[in-house]
Amino acid sequence: MLIRYGYEITLTCQQPTALVCLLSVHDDRAADIRIPEAILTTPDVPTSTYHDLFGNRCRRFVAPAGDLTMWGDATIEDDGKTDRLLPAAREVAVWDLPDGCLVYLMGSRYCETDRLSQTAWDMFGATAPGWGRVQAICDFVHGHIQFDYMQARSTRTAFEAYQERIGVCRDFAHLALTLCRCLNIPARYVNGHLGDIGVPVVDPMDFSAWIEVFLDGAWHTFDPRNNTPRIGRIVLARGRDAADIPLINSFGPHVLKGFRVWTYEVQDLHPT
Repeated sequence: MLIRYGYEITLTCQQPTALVCLLSVHDDRAADIRIPEAILTTPDVPTSTYHDLFGNRCRRFVAPAGDLTMWGDATIEDDGKTDRLLPAAREVAVWDLPDGCLVYLMGSRYCETDRLSQTAWDMFGATAPGWGRVQAICDFVHGHIQFDYMQARSTRTAFEAYQERIGVCRDFAHLALTLCRCLNIPARYVNGHLGDIGVPVVDPMDFSAWIEVFLDGAWHTFDPRNNTPRIGRIVLARGRDAADIPLINSFGPHVLKGFRVWTYEVQDLHPT
C-alpha cells in the first residue's frame, strides 16, 4: 500500500532561534520512499542535515524572529501487514547482548530504572521470560494509564506516570520500556507516524510514540498505548527516551502557533 504522510507546524520566536528537528523518515525506510519528502519553510531559510548518535536524520536551521511555518510531505510504500508477532521470541542474557544494546538497559532522563526496579521484579519477575513477559508489561501499562491529551505534561517521567496513572502515548512508552529495562530487556523509544489504517479514524491526527524491544537477536515493535497490532508505522527517530529525540529542539523560547499532521492511505502517487 501507499501511505502519504506529512506535517505543517508554525512556531513564533521573539528573536532568531536555532532549531534542530527530527521530522524526516528514518534512513532504514529510504528504499520504500516513492515520492521524496518535500520540505518547505515560510519564510524560506537555509537548512542542513546531519545524523545524531542514534543514527537519526536531523534538520538544522535558524528560525527568524516572528512566525515560521515548516511543511513536509512524502509518500512511502508499506507492505500493509500488521506489526509482526513472534510469541516464541526469547530474551537474550545480558552477557550475550550486542554492545549497542547495553545503553538501552540503563536509566535515562524520563526512565528511572532505579525507582521502578523493585516494582518491575515484584510484578513480572515470575512471568516466563521472553515475548510473553514484554506483552504482559504492555498489557499492564495499557490498563494502568488513562489516555488524556488534556493531562499531557512534557516533564512527566515513567515513575510519575506509574504513580499518576494518566498520560499520552509518550508516557505509555516511557513506563513500558522502563519496566523492560528493569528486567534486563533492552528497550528503546520510537517517534513516528501511525495513521488510522484498518481502525476507526480518530481526529485530530498527531505523531505517535511506541517502543522497540530486543528479543532473539532483533528489535521488535510493541505499542503499550494501542496494545494491538497496527498497519503502517513510519519511524522518524529512535532513542533512549523522548529527551533524545524531540521532534523540535529549540535553543531558545518559542510558542507553538499551529500544528497539523497527516498520515493516510492513498491509491495513487500524488503529484509533487
